[in-house]
Amino acid sequence: MTSTLPRRALTIALALFISTVFIQSLFFKFTDAPETQYIFGTLEAWGAGLGFPGLFVHSGIFSQYVVGSAELVASATLLMGLVRKQSLLVVLGGLLAMGVISGALFFHLFTPLGVQVLNTDGTLDGGQLFAMACGIWVSSAVLISIHRAALMRVMAGTRGQEPA
Repeated sequence: MTSTLPRRALTIALALFISTVFIQSLFFKFTDAPETQYIFGTLEAWGAGLGFPGLFVHSGIFSQYVVGSAELVASATLLMGLVRKQSLLVVLGGLLAMGVISGALFFHLFTPLGVQVLNTDGTLDGGQLFAMACGIWVSSAVLISIHRAALMRVMAGTRGQEPA
């Protein structure tokens, strides 16, 4: 069993990493930046080619605004869990982050978007966006593992709180 101080430090580091990456990306998603237009435009063309037009447009169920909002909620939940020292909030934020980023990884790997994304200057990003997504997925998995007892208590119907 891990001691409290290393567990707390790891929780803080991972939650801050996830939140920083998600919050930083909100500028691009919520301002309809060219990078976001390219990513979601590529996904929209792919979805339309499969017979599902409109999934990734501004009003679509997988739009940049929906994804960005989920990232914002995950970040807020993680940060609130840190501030309030509540494992349940940390694990819930980790689960939401993992869900969001699992979708991103799927779209990078199994659509024309690819692992390397086109930058606005016409160059490829060298897989940086994909690497960040992988880092968030692993960080989320570690947070969920560290704080799984809080989730198990809720699933079992007990109300005890374990500090984050």
